[in-house]
Amino acid sequence: MTALPVYRWRLAPEGLATFRQLRALGLRPGGQPVVAQLERPRRRRGPLVAYLYRVDLARPVRPMTPAKRAALAKANAARQVCPECGQDAGYRIPASLGMCSPCAYPDTTLAA
Repeated sequence: MTALPVYRWRLAPEGLATFRQLRALGLRPGGQPVVAQLERPRRRRGPLVAYLYRVDLARPVRPMTPAKRAALAKANAARQVCPECGQDAGYRIPASLGMCSPCAYPDTTLAA
């Protein structure tokens, strides 16, 4: 079992990139293994860790197909419907609440 090389924040060598950096370049890891690890120190907690991939082995991002686009739109629309009242909230319902704001906080309605 080999250990991954660890680089400090902003000191990774050229040719390595994080997943987000690859995505910004229009690339994806493409099944390659993680090559190294990047650590950003924090004061009171453990370091933030990001995995590094080789840019030369990365592949282009697959294009969005019409079927994928339709499925994504349907999923996003479903996340706007309140399970309590069944109405479209007009925004994505937070997972922490699990329902729209009027259903979660019924006492805070404004009296006219």
